[in-house]
Amino acid sequence: MRSAELAAAANVNVQTLRYYERRGLLPEPDRLASGYRDYGPDAVSTVRFIKRAQQLGFSLEDIAELLDLANGGPESCDATRALATEKLAELEAKIASLSAMRDALLQLVATCNKPRSTRQCPILTAIRDDASGQGPRQDAGVQPGATPAAEPVGDGRGGL
Repeated sequence: MRSAELAAAANVNVQTLRYYERRGLLPEPDRLASGYRDYGPDAVSTVRFIKRAQQLGFSLEDIAELLDLANGGPESCDATRALATEKLAELEAKIASLSAMRDALLQLVATCNKPRSTRQCPILTAIRDDASGQGPRQDAGVQPGATPAAEPVGDGRGGL
């Protein structure tokens, strides 16, 4: 199968195939007498495996290890589980961070209509503190898991 055929079958760009070859994720194919690459029958599933693993958040380094493990026999389950557990911990940390950001944005939205001197914006405070070298303050934002005190938005008469 030539490069364009493989790229179309796997729904990727031809340059993606070259990149995967350079990274060692996709074995370099044999060449036809004409010089065209001639990918084997497993190339489509390999490229689809790589793309799916990327969608799941695995880095290309992780994917190289997963590909090795997929060909590794009975020991591959333990190593795969360890890699997936590590990725799960990373995702949990990202979720906690995103949740804290959501809470900070909720607090910001709830205080936007207050006078400038009484607004609380943990995002802007944290960015300002980080930029000044002070580091984040303990009172600069909503702690992960805490629910910000939501105040009504608007003027109390149905208008903003």
